[in-house]
Amino acid sequence: MFQSRTHTCNELRITNVGEKVRIAGWLETFREVGNSFAFAVIRDFYGRTQVVIEDAELFRQAKSINKESTVAVEGYVRERASKNPKLDTGEIEIVPEKIEVLGKCRYNELPFEIARSREADETQRLKYRYLDLRNPEVKKNIILRSNVIAALRKAMIEHGFLEITTPILTASSPEGARDYLVPARKHPGEFYALPQAPQQFKQLLMTSGFDRYFQIAPCFRDEDARGDRSPGEFYQLDMEMAFASQDDVFAILEDVLPPIFAHYGKYDIASEAPFRRIPFKEAMERYGTDKPDLRIDLEVQDISALVRGTEFAPFAEENTVKAIVVSDCSLTRKNIEKLCSDVEVQAGMKPYWFKVEENGELAGGVAKFLADRRTLLGSVLDLKPGTLVGVAAGKKDAARKTAGVMLKMLGAAVPGHMKRERYEFCWIVDFPMYEIGEESGELEFCHNPFSMPAGGLEILRKAECGEIDPLEITADQYDLVCNGVELSSGAVRNHDPEIMIKAFEMVRLGEEDVKKKFPAMYNAFCYGAPPHAGIAPGVDRMVMLLAGEDSIREVIPFPMNKNAQDVMMGAPSRVEQKQLDELHITLVEENE
Repeated sequence: MFQSRTHTCNELRITNVGEKVRIAGWLETFREVGNSFAFAVIRDFYGRTQVVIEDAELFRQAKSINKESTVAVEGYVRERASKNPKLDTGEIEIVPEKIEVLGKCRYNELPFEIARSREADETQRLKYRYLDLRNPEVKKNIILRSNVIAALRKAMIEHGFLEITTPILTASSPEGARDYLVPARKHPGEFYALPQAPQQFKQLLMTSGFDRYFQIAPCFRDEDARGDRSPGEFYQLDMEMAFASQDDVFAILEDVLPPIFAHYGKYDIASEAPFRRIPFKEAMERYGTDKPDLRIDLEVQDISALVRGTEFAPFAEENTVKAIVVSDCSLTRKNIEKLCSDVEVQAGMKPYWFKVEENGELAGGVAKFLADRRTLLGSVLDLKPGTLVGVAAGKKDAARKTAGVMLKMLGAAVPGHMKRERYEFCWIVDFPMYEIGEESGELEFCHNPFSMPAGGLEILRKAECGEIDPLEITADQYDLVCNGVELSSGAVRNHDPEIMIKAFEMVRLGEEDVKKKFPAMYNAFCYGAPPHAGIAPGVDRMVMLLAGEDSIREVIPFPMNKNAQDVMMGAPSRVEQKQLDELHITLVEENE
């Protein structure tokens, strides 16, 4: 019968000297000193304790135990002669009377060294994730995640929000990504879908008379992985407020998030309310992105008119030319060329550059094409010796994107232009309601079709009769950005059926299409819906920022790989023919 431990492996202190204790955990190390003397370290969830084996019989027994076996050690606490200030239990050690194997590790060699698992190949780490998680450095991110979620939940409840769970099995709905479909056994040929977000359900809750809703919501999207996005599933702090405006939503998150970021984050400084608000168009012009990192003091400037007429082809009249002016730049030519190559990989377009010499002359990169514009450029851009100017030239959108990527890389690479150790929040507002689709060439919703157009029904009617360009219509839609990472999109919802129909008519969908695609929400709104607004910051992304990690997989207990595979559990996998038959599914093999 297993006897409960008296202490954890991080609990014993100098005040426990002389006590008989029992600890349990994993055998992390076993170091022999002579023929019958050894040091062992036992590790559990809480920490580590050193065990000193001086008995010959116990030495032989312990020597035969493979590392990472679970053991119980019973003995007396004594003061260490050589103390370890790096260990919480570093003033004491246990001299055992008894060592019991509770769970034997049957392998002499591990896939990787537990303490250095983060250095292992990612596939091995994911395959043996249960071993990877034994590493305290890996485990601490999961502990952080739990603490952050608890703090978010507490803060939302204190702000009067009611936690309500919404269905996992639901209907397929166009949310912008591919659905994960679940065949319905009792309804052959029909499918449930896993929710891409609880969007419709939370809006229906507002229509049902609930005032403030939230949940730590699981969301499922069949999309490719990125550094800040996990394939398959993710979690978000989903919230919605009835009788609320954009300002009401902002006020809640500006009160909830900064204390949590400052308390749990790698950095202890976070933006205070109110967060800076930047219109979408302004963000694209000044930062080259709608996800600006406001820790960086650099901005994008348009120099198209200044370089027009030069012999450099990319500066041709039909192109847009953007510049990033970086003062006091000590990067070498080699460093600059490497940075430009990295920008090209990420942005898909090659950037250019030139520097200002001590004598005021332009040098390097495209300087020879701008020699006759030196005085003009210097005056308009306020160029001083030691200044680097990064340049992006091409079609407007491509030039802005390239400039945005270059700005972020230069801000991180050149000392003095980035206040790293802080969390800088901002709101991106006034997103366009519509855009021209790349594939269709026709008017389409730019983001969320459920957003309220700024100006309501009147602005849609003006666009319908040609008084204004539909592309000029903005939505009461907003993004929350922190340190260059988009945490969430949100919006004031379109709760009026008449406005909703008109908004969809702009993209060639009529009332019947809306009723067919969104029957529950459309019908519910016809019974008197309150104005409502919401947002849903990504939990995984927040924890990634707080932990200072570059990959979101580091803060997820059991993440999939980049190909949406769970290599530990072997998912996705084939199933038995009997299961397929029950679901009325026939597999069709692809032609080789």
